[in-house]
Amino acid sequence: MKAAIRDEHGLAFAERPRPVPGPEEVLVKVHAIALNRADLGVLAGHMHGSIGGAGTVLCMEWAGEAVEVGPEVKNIRIGDRIMGSGAAAAAEYTLADRGRAYPIPAGMSFERAVTLPVALQTMHDAVVVNGRLKPGESVLVMGASSGVGLMAMLIAKKMGAGLVVGTSTNAQRRTRLGEFGADLAVDTSDPAWPEQVLKATGGKGVDLVIDQLSGGTVNASMKAAAVLGRIVNVGRLAGARAEFDFDLHALKRIDYVGVTHRTRSNEEIREECRKTWADLAAGVTDGSLALPISATFPFARLGDAFAMMRANEHFGKIVVTMG
Repeated sequence: MKAAIRDEHGLAFAERPRPVPGPEEVLVKVHAIALNRADLGVLAGHMHGSIGGAGTVLCMEWAGEAVEVGPEVKNIRIGDRIMGSGAAAAAEYTLADRGRAYPIPAGMSFERAVTLPVALQTMHDAVVVNGRLKPGESVLVMGASSGVGLMAMLIAKKMGAGLVVGTSTNAQRRTRLGEFGADLAVDTSDPAWPEQVLKATGGKGVDLVIDQLSGGTVNASMKAAAVLGRIVNVGRLAGARAEFDFDLHALKRIDYVGVTHRTRSNEEIREECRKTWADLAAGVTDGSLALPISATFPFARLGDAFAMMRANEHFGKIVVTMG
C-alpha cells in the first residue's frame, strides 16, 4: 500500500505492507485524514510519545471504512463507516483499536467526519473531565481559532457554559469566533487583555481556562482567572517554558492541571473515547458540533497541506483525501 512517511529528508511516499489487525483491532481503508500540530513535530523529526523517527508513517486522524476486524471486536463490523485517531493514518490502510473509533453518522461525508475525532476527545477531556465545567460557569479558550480551540468553545456551550471567551491574535479570525460560541473575542498581543476578561466577568475572572498557549501567556491567563478557578494546560504553542508567578497562583488558589495523551494507557484512552461519545454523540449527529474545513488537498499534495499548516494560514481543519 502507499503511505506517507518521514525519512531522513522529511516527507516521502513509500510502499508499505498492508497491516494485519490484532485480536482487538480493526483494519480501516482510509478515505480522508486531517492534520494536527503534532504531525508537524513528527515530520520535523521529533518524537510524539512513542511515535516518530525515520520510516514513521505520518498523521494521526482518519476516517474510513472497516474492511477487517479482529476476533475480539464486537462493536464494529466490516463495512462500517468509522472515524478515529491513532498512529500511521497517512496510508491507504491503517489500524484502529476497537475502543478508539467512533461511528460516522448517516449522511456525513468522510471529509467532514475526519475533522472531529481529535478535537472532540481532546476538548471533552479538557473542558468536561479535567476542567469540571458546571452549567453557568465562564470559560476562556486560549488559542481559540485552531480546530480544537473552536471545538472547545462549542463543547463549553453544549455543556451549559455561561460566558465564553476566545483568544486569537489574528483580527480576521477573531471576527469569526462568535460563530463557534464565543461571547467575547480578545487579542492576547494586547497586554491589557486580562482586564477585558475581568471587565466582562464583573471583576471576578473566568471559572475555567482552556490553555493551548502557555509560554509567556501563563501569568496573564492566571490574571484573567477567578479565585478558585481552574486552568487546564492542553498545549504549549507559545512555548514550553516561561517565568511562572507562583504568588499569583497561590493568591488565586488556582487548580492548574496538565493533560496529554502521550502518557495514557490504551485503557485510559478507550474510557476517554467512551465518555466523549456518551456526552457528544447527539451534537455530532445533529451538526451542532462541527468544524470548518479550511482547505482540502489530494494525498499527492500532502506536502502542500503541511506547508499550509506550518504557515498557520488555516482557520479550522486541513483535510487530505485519499481517493
